[in-house]
Amino acid sequence: MTILDAISPGLVLILGAFALPAARGGVRRALILGLPLVTLGLVWLVPDGPVLTVGFLDYTLTPIEGTTLGRLFATIFALMAFAGGLYAMAQARVVELSAAFIYAGSAIGVAFAGDLITLFVFWEVMAIGSTLVIWSTGTNSAYRASLRYAMIHLLGGVVLMVGIIAQVAETGSVDFAAMQADSFARWLILIGFLVNAGAPPLSAWIPDTYPETSPSGAVFLSAFTTKTAVYVLLVGFPGAEILLWIGLYMVFYGILYALLENDIRRILAYSIVNQVGFMVVGIGIGTPMALNGAAAHAFVHIIYKALLLMSAGAVVHQTGKRKCTDLGGLFQSMPMTTLCGIIGALAISGFPLTSGFISKSMVSQAAGDEYFAFIWFMLVAASAGVFLHAGIKFPWFVFFQTDSGLRPPDPPWNMRWAMYLFAFLSIALGVYPAPLYALLPYPVDYVPYTVGHVVFQFQLLLFSGLAFFVMLPQMRRTLTISLDIDWFYRRAGLRLALGIGAIIGRADHAMRRAALDGLDDVITAVRHYCGPQGALARSLSTGAATLWVAVLLGISLVIYYARG
Repeated sequence: MTILDAISPGLVLILGAFALPAARGGVRRALILGLPLVTLGLVWLVPDGPVLTVGFLDYTLTPIEGTTLGRLFATIFALMAFAGGLYAMAQARVVELSAAFIYAGSAIGVAFAGDLITLFVFWEVMAIGSTLVIWSTGTNSAYRASLRYAMIHLLGGVVLMVGIIAQVAETGSVDFAAMQADSFARWLILIGFLVNAGAPPLSAWIPDTYPETSPSGAVFLSAFTTKTAVYVLLVGFPGAEILLWIGLYMVFYGILYALLENDIRRILAYSIVNQVGFMVVGIGIGTPMALNGAAAHAFVHIIYKALLLMSAGAVVHQTGKRKCTDLGGLFQSMPMTTLCGIIGALAISGFPLTSGFISKSMVSQAAGDEYFAFIWFMLVAASAGVFLHAGIKFPWFVFFQTDSGLRPPDPPWNMRWAMYLFAFLSIALGVYPAPLYALLPYPVDYVPYTVGHVVFQFQLLLFSGLAFFVMLPQMRRTLTISLDIDWFYRRAGLRLALGIGAIIGRADHAMRRAALDGLDDVITAVRHYCGPQGALARSLSTGAATLWVAVLLGISLVIYYARG
């Protein structure tokens, strides 16, 4: 085994993150762009099968295990770290870049984890890194959002940890492999994974958090947490029927709230939930075609969603505005941002010759092949809804509609080149999907560009676009706030916490009072024994008195902690 075999590719980014604050100027820029490329090279040096095993207590851990699926996800995670670093290079604070590299490196660590314990360690490091990305924005809203984000992910981490402990106790194995949700332990593991996927009832943490970060922070956040959840669901629970219905909920939840939303980055954040829902449905179907479709869609989604958030972030960076009602007419002074935003919008809508078309249609085809008529119809309807909110609404209200009078230029060169890279990949994979199909876990027997597929998709998008402009007066947003399920843990949850705190406070007061009452009894007895008429008092010296003071303090502590 060489030294390269003993290093998880993700560790290059994690360790490199600590070097970024010490570097300056060109050295820092070289690290920002070079570390992800080195990581990408190492990803493709990992052979199939267990590469590194380590003894831990009574178990054998496999920190590095090469698989086709893991390599696919690690590849796009490394590419995302490169493009995100390029986009953020001149604008982001160094603490954000360091946190983002820790975040990306731990996501790659999850992709190569061959056991549940290694997976859990990288899973929690990923939560820490992503929380720091949010916190590093430095605004009060970002700080508050980071606390809520941490609360949700600590909850998910605890559930996952308990599930893993129960699974290991039940089976005696720490291997991470396909399983059925047929025991208490496995249900907890599934729930822990679903929290990171943005599944109900906690889907609102995504739109609650991502829009409050910096323009580059939102790009990083869109790529790793939910897609690592898709990866572990693909490995751990393929074919779990409950995922069909959870995925459908996510698909329509994301569409509904995105249509209601006025904030451009919240539109795209809700769209993340929607798109992950497509992947979860594919995992629930569980056939090779569906699993290939879910994996391919996760790959291309990272690219086109980052592209959309890059274009939205460029608008926020150049104008300082993020509401649809404050924007419009920006195509006149931001032509390249507009073009990249439109390419991302077409890709997420599944427009032919873009990457979304060659992945999302695999999931729908798999539903049809298995005669899941209801699922197929729902996915088709959802595809139309995606075109409404992300394919048309986002670019129309931001770059066109009524002229806002704003004339900002396109963003700095590094932001533009990051958008160019992902715009190119969104089109290149749509035109020639064979390289992506070759990376998928199962042999691909699917041809996206048939006459029937293309004509059907054009019809769907045409009528969706017509519906948007017919209903344009209803689509116009106002300065409103849409209440989501996060209301419960932002408002009702706060009241519940305060109520529990009051109960605990009263219980603590009662225990303290009981402890003090017990201490009073001890002091009274000691005073009687050691008083002026007591035999002991006549024999106490100054040093002995000091010793008794220490004894009394010790007794008081024992009584307090024994009763409290």
